[in-house]
Amino acid sequence: MKNYKLKINGNDYTVDINEVEGQDVKLSVNGTPYVVTVDQEIKQQKKAVVSSPRPQAAAAPKAGPAPAAAGAKVTTPLPGTILDVFGNVGDTVQAGQTVVLLEAMKMENNIEADTAGTVKEVKVRKGDSVLEGDVLVVIG
Repeated sequence: MKNYKLKINGNDYTVDINEVEGQDVKLSVNGTPYVVTVDQEIKQQKKAVVSSPRPQAAAAPKAGPAPAAAGAKVTTPLPGTILDVFGNVGDTVQAGQTVVLLEAMKMENNIEADTAGTVKEVKVRKGDSVLEGDVLVVIG
């Protein structure tokens, strides 16, 4: 079993990866068990196990807005369920504006736009389950 201590948006999380079988990862976050299915089978190597926390990936857009052609991607900092999506393609959003409401570990989390712009793509709907790092909204 691998144990990780993560700090995401100022919140502390303890992640225990218990078992990896093909595409299924059995883990617990702060004691709550989850079975996560990944896109590709994970090879049992130290660097290939779902072990690298993604605070850098979540924080990367804050370093500077992405080029308009590529679009700024709003990602989820942890796995959960989409409770609501605030906005549609073509809507204008401001930096810091809540674009998605995510339920994770029985708590509601506001996912905010890192940059101002126009919503180019909404990749999730109410009720969708998402994994850490999934793209929720693209802003151009």
